[in-house]
Amino acid sequence: MDVKIVNRSRHPLPAYGTPLSAGMDLRAHLDKPILLKPLERRLVPTGLFMELPDGFEAQIRPRSGLALKKGISVANSPGTIDADYRGEIGIILINLSDISFVINDGERICQMVINKVEKVSWTQVASLEDSERGAGGFGHTGSQ
Repeated sequence: MDVKIVNRSRHPLPAYGTPLSAGMDLRAHLDKPILLKPLERRLVPTGLFMELPDGFEAQIRPRSGLALKKGISVANSPGTIDADYRGEIGIILINLSDISFVINDGERICQMVINKVEKVSWTQVASLEDSERGAGGFGHTGSQ
């Protein structure tokens, strides 16, 4: 799939790290480093603007290495970029660790996955068919 993209950063376009990768790393586009204090969240610019085709979305997800090693995550994970959005892609990062983290220009801060979107139309009914699970919610199957 071809996607139109404007890159106003000094960094390469997002790319897949391996042939079977689902996500592409996005990089911070900063004039100066950002100090992200414990439990602080900040909107981090990428310098990227894109035009997704109708019927697709981009999901913004944490990078597993940053999450495990540094406690840095995406606050609204997964973040959604709609096909009709044309503004700069900004990433809401949060520091879930107990030490400050410095985000530098060009740092890989998240990953982006492009997904097909299915639209639904609702059929309002008076009741639903029974299922094996029924109304069982969180933890209804117990622990093994």
